[in-house]
Amino acid sequence: MQEMSYTQTGDYLIPDISLKEESGKLLGKYGRMRRTYLKEYREILYNKMLMNGTLYQHLLQTEKTAQERLQTLMKQGMRKENLNEQLKAQNPLRWTGLMNSLKAQAEEIILKEIIFS
Repeated sequence: MQEMSYTQTGDYLIPDISLKEESGKLLGKYGRMRRTYLKEYREILYNKMLMNGTLYQHLLQTEKTAQERLQTLMKQGMRKENLNEQLKAQNPLRWTGLMNSLKAQAEEIILKEIIFS
């Protein structure tokens, strides 16, 4: 067990608590969304993970999982809707609209399955 140190402030002893600095990768869109969700709606879990040093790793894993899921859903959707280079060359506006719609659908699934669970 780690020895706790205290700082005297007036008549009170205040524990010296500090969080580890997290370095390395920056959080992407989905990691930041998960952090905001935990902070606003799952405060106890957020604080517990923050205090024991697992929050940053959880957010990085969430980001990685969400990106992989997005790629998978986009590939499946493109096959299903027959979105290919030929359509892109023939009708770029239609292709762009379909791709945007497909991405919005995939992100909705990611939010429900990964971010807000």
